[in-house]
Amino acid sequence: MSTRKHTALPKAQILIEALPWLTRHHGRTVVIKFGGNAMVDEELKAAFAQDVVFLRHAGLKPVVVHGGGPQISAQLDLHGLVSEFKAGLRVTTPEAMDVVRMVLAGQVQRELVGLLNQHGPLAVGMTGEDAHTITAVKHYPTIDGQRVDIGRVGEITAIDTGAIQALLDDGRIPVVSSIARAGDDSHVYNVNADTAAAALAAALGAETLMVLTDVEGLYEDWPNSDDVISRLTATELEKLLPELSSGMVPKMEGCLHAVRNGVHTARVIDGRVQHAILLEIFTDEGIGTMVVPDPGTPGAPGAPDAWNSVPTTEGGAR
Repeated sequence: MSTRKHTALPKAQILIEALPWLTRHHGRTVVIKFGGNAMVDEELKAAFAQDVVFLRHAGLKPVVVHGGGPQISAQLDLHGLVSEFKAGLRVTTPEAMDVVRMVLAGQVQRELVGLLNQHGPLAVGMTGEDAHTITAVKHYPTIDGQRVDIGRVGEITAIDTGAIQALLDDGRIPVVSSIARAGDDSHVYNVNADTAAAALAAALGAETLMVLTDVEGLYEDWPNSDDVISRLTATELEKLLPELSSGMVPKMEGCLHAVRNGVHTARVIDGRVQHAILLEIFTDEGIGTMVVPDPGTPGAPGAPDAWNSVPTTEGGAR
């Protein structure tokens, strides 16, 4: 007698492919920067929430860090305030800071917490101000050799992970808005969400930092080619930074900071793809660009106890 072919068999095969990754990542902290088109497309937002909750139920400890660029720009327009960017960062006047704070903590965060909590009482919203989680000083970027004032934009000086860790220990999913408080409590600062996610990932000793963006990953030779770099080391990334577009610089600098400060991998993935997080973490091929520490760094591929280094499968990726 022939064995009956079950139509659900491919689902079992997908789960088996995920098994080594589930085992490897169990109990690990994953910091995810939520941004780009995934923030404004309803289906992508719903898929993102499902992915994050799946990670939580699969035994990982997700932390979500978000900005709110499109929503902030829309509100600034409504208030008659100009959106201006320098060195890839939003120029933030005191008036604009009020809008940033309102949008991030009162709109984007609440919506994201609501989406996550459709699947159970898991998500808890907070900002970098809460419990002095993120402390910052005024940031002055250098443009064409000149130090430039871009307003209430903060440069992170300290991270206190106590509140986030307490939430993780309680089985919750922290959702953190990228706002920081000055050490002397005199000002609130707008902090780039990519930078905040990287700093939190390093401070938490996260397994990985995942940055959702609106491109497939880091392109090898843009605009001449759309080939994506699948994997590169910290040193290889550092050499590429001067050639990157201004919008990619904070993301890739964040990845570099993360892997040079104890995070095992940093990944830039296409947030326009539904369930991009699950595809990146739980499949052999992945879908974005992965940055790893330099060989010889503790925890790097080829180093002792390199738990994050998985042999590539035949024809597979990384």
